Amino acid sequence: MLKGKTVLLGVSSSIAAYKMCNVARMLTKLGAEVHVSMTVNAANFVHPFTFETLTQNKCLIDTFDRNFQYSVEHIAIAKKSDVVLIAPATANIIGKIANGIADDMLTTTVMACTCRKIIAPAMNHNMYHNPIVQENIEKLRRFGYEIIEPVHGMLANRDTGDGKLPDEDTLVEYIIREIAFEKDLQGKKILVTAGATRESIDPVRFITNHSSGKMGYAIARAGMLRGAEVTVISAHTDINPPMFVDVVPVESAEDMFSAVRERMDSADIIIKAAAVADYTPVAVSDSKIKKSDGDMRIELKRTTDILKYIGEHRTNQIVCGFSMETDNVIENSRRKLESKKCDMICANSLKKSGAGFGTDTNIITMITKDGTEEIELMSKFDAANIILSRLREII
Repeated sequence: MLKGKTVLLGVSSSIAAYKMCNVARMLTKLGAEVHVSMTVNAANFVHPFTFETLTQNKCLIDTFDRNFQYSVEHIAIAKKSDVVLIAPATANIIGKIANGIADDMLTTTVMACTCRKIIAPAMNHNMYHNPIVQENIEKLRRFGYEIIEPVHGMLANRDTGDGKLPDEDTLVEYIIREIAFEKDLQGKKILVTAGATRESIDPVRFITNHSSGKMGYAIARAGMLRGAEVTVISAHTDINPPMFVDVVPVESAEDMFSAVRERMDSADIIIKAAAVADYTPVAVSDSKIKKSDGDMRIELKRTTDILKYIGEHRTNQIVCGFSMETDNVIENSRRKLESKKCDMICANSLKKSGAGFGTDTNIITMITKDGTEEIELMSKFDAANIILSRLREII
């Protein structure tokens, strides 16, 4: 995902520096070329050799170190870097950078970088909330630095408060968002539905389906990484939603319909990937539940056809729906394309291994009025990117 990209990690003297070893490892596994610059005091928490082993690059500490191939090293790394992440960023390093002080290898290199710079503060609660530190952070924001807010939790001194460095996955996701993909959907608004709606029968039981939400979330994450402003209307799922998207939680099909109707006019692309329960109990009352011979019969009514409503009431939006079939996949899906007035239907079959509910992969046939295109077995995230590329061509 990050092949051909160069990441500079700046590590300052905080106990949280240990997390950066895993960040460096994760980035190299994603294909990035990783360089680490440390303050002198940071080397008291993590030995530079650890980063050198993980990245296969010399760890830069001493501005006047002559033990490398001749170049003005801080300028060379600054030119190569696609993004800089300074984490953990102490009050000291934040103050230096905010006020233009470049007196060591790390601050000198950062000052020479023209790429995106991300800072993740980590310190004691009272230090973090010190008005001088807060003023320096705001100053960095004004100069275009991105600030990753620290986490509230137990700190190194056993106090509980703000100032904890976020987990490694979060730090890496900030880098991925910045450099992994071309921002070809910048300025576009995407509305995605995901997950399985639930229709309550009584306080214990409900009607639902097997949708995991993985495909919808994959589309949302792919759109976000390509620069779009993404809103996910999410029914039940057991997975975490992607970062940097607006999540609207819903329960029933009616909840989802209301949320879609409220937001669809502001969207450029609408993708219905949620599996909506087709029926809902007419009323939750004993009079509607008939029990005889051990059987329970409930009076049901059809839920709103959300995709059809979107197709019939859209203005200039591009609309994509999903079609899960067991037989006559293409024929049934093409009928949905026409009857629901969509621009694209993504069809797949429950009978194909690696496709369908709950898997991390999918096999999809994209159907438009101009024809069909097969997406072979691949991850749902990779399939999501292909779908978005085709929808972008329609816009």
